[in-house]
Formats: sequence, C-alpha cells, structure tokens
Amino acid sequence: MTSIALLSNPRSTGNQALLPQVREYCDRHQDIFHYEVEKVSQIACALKTIARVRPKVLVINGGDGTVQAALTELYHGGHFGGNPPPVAVLPNGKTNLIAHDLGAEGDPIEALERVLDLVRTDMMPHIVSRELISLTGGDQDEGNGRPVLGMFLGGAALADSILYCRNKIYPLGLPNWAAHFVTFIMGMISVIVGRPSRALPAEWAPLKVTVTKSGEMQGRFAVVMVTTLERLLFNGTMAVGRGGVGSMQLLVIERNLISILRALFAGIRGRLGRNRLRGVHLERGDEIRIEGHRSNIILDGEMFEARNGGAIVLRPTAPVPFLRLAA
Repeated sequence: MTSIALLSNPRSTGNQALLPQVREYCDRHQDIFHYEVEKVSQIACALKTIARVRPKVLVINGGDGTVQAALTELYHGGHFGGNPPPVAVLPNGKTNLIAHDLGAEGDPIEALERVLDLVRTDMMPHIVSRELISLTGGDQDEGNGRPVLGMFLGGAALADSILYCRNKIYPLGLPNWAAHFVTFIMGMISVIVGRPSRALPAEWAPLKVTVTKSGEMQGRFAVVMVTTLERLLFNGTMAVGRGGVGSMQLLVIERNLISILRALFAGIRGRLGRNRLRGVHLERGDEIRIEGHRSNIILDGEMFEARNGGAIVLRPTAPVPFLRLAA
C-alpha cells in the first residue's frame, strides 16, 4: 500500500519555488505517490486516480483554493467509498490557517518528512476529526448545485481586508507577516476614518447574520467569521460555549475601534469567548445565514456572493479525518 498520496498544484504561488524540491523528495521515497494538477478542475480526476493506490494519508500541497477544492471533492466525490484517508496540509499558502490548526508550520519539506515518519509508525494518536463548513447560496458553488466546503469563512470588513491584502499588499512583495501587519493597520485606519478611500479597504455595507436557535444580528460589522478550526492566528482559540448547539463557531465584531481592540487583545491572550465583551458576539450554530447588500464572503481564500440578494447558508458536515503533525 502507498504510504502517502501527495496532491500538488504547480500553479499555486508557494509551489513556484518549492515544487522542484518536492519532486526531488518524492523521487527519493518510492512510497509517496505524487500527482500534480494544472488547474482546480482536474482535482476530481486526481482523487479518482489516487483512490486506486489506497494511500494511508492524503497530503495537499497548494494554496487555499487547492485545499478547498480537494476537501469539497473528497467529501462529495465518493472516490474512497465511506472510508477516506486522513488529510494533511503542507504549510504552503499565504495564511496557512488549516495547516496551522493541524500543527504544520515552517518548512513544507520538513512537514512532509513529519507525515512520512508518522505513517511509518503509529499515526492513530495523531488523527483528529474536524467538521467542514458547507456553503450553499453562493454564486460560485461549483456550478453544479452542490455545496462548497471549507473550514474558515470571513465576511464584512474581514472579507474586504483579505481582498485588499491580496490585491494591493501582496503584490508589493512583502513577507507574509509584514503584509498581514500592513493590512491590519490600514483596516484600523479605515475604522477611524469611517469613509471609503482608494487607499483603504472597501466601505463596509450592512449585513444580517442569523444563527439557528440563537437569533439574529444586523448592523455594520468589522468582522464576521465562521470556523470549525480550533486554532487561529496568534495561536488564539475561541472558547465559544462548549456546551452550545452546533459545531460552527461564529464571531461577529461591531464596527468600532474599541470592540475590535477588545477582541484582538482577548484573542492574543487566548481568552476570547471566556468573558462577555461589549460589541463582540460569539455563538455556535448548526445553521448560519448571511444576507445583505454586497454580502461577499471568503471561504478558505475563495470569494462567494449571495445570488440575487438571497442568503448564503452555512451548515456543518459530518466529521472528516485529518492528520495532526504536532505532538
């Protein structure tokens, strides 16, 4: 049996420099089956082929769009029957939130070596379950009506800031940490200024967020975030009512500087959700609806918009196995 199936997207930004090392590493390890795709639409065919070699672990080497497409196809495609292999993600994107949550940080080749070490010993203690976010109602949901799956969703000014970083800051060639810091500062300035500018993230339109069994929130929000990850940036977590209904964690921060700073400092200290903060709303839900003019959201790096003014609907999936690399 093949130990690892490695799915790589050569067109992802990180792979432009990394892929020659990955190919060389795979050539030295015959128990790694390496499959490269040129575009996301080829992932279904890739997973169909990978299923034939029956790998112990599926490793995804690509950007956010590659990870999202692979998870969507893995869940909906049925290529592995009812027993898909655990998934590992190499730290090869701009933000690497999923890889970060699974303990894959630093050099991607070292992370791949860690996966191989675990597969050759006893990897069972490192297998964890994560539910995915199932998105329907978006104008790009695979073009065939089936939900798109991911693990981190940003809306309101968070989505605008992500696009601002991607389109205006990343092209400057700054290191990732510097690009994210500049984006954060410009976002804070946007909050203080309170009006649109070409030099700042876009104006924040009103949104309505509805959580099943928890009620409805309306207003101009700085952050709308939904995730099934356990770890976020700054090594933070969200302690959102562990006994609550639903596995999706929702964070909504009202558009004012004090609320944003409260949430930021609580997140850095790992105490977000442990105490009630004015202007900061945390909920769990088994269905979350996002509506409003310009209700754009970003799911794992990909943009979606509600069709014809309708709602974007989020629901959790059944658990999917992942391989956690940290001890």
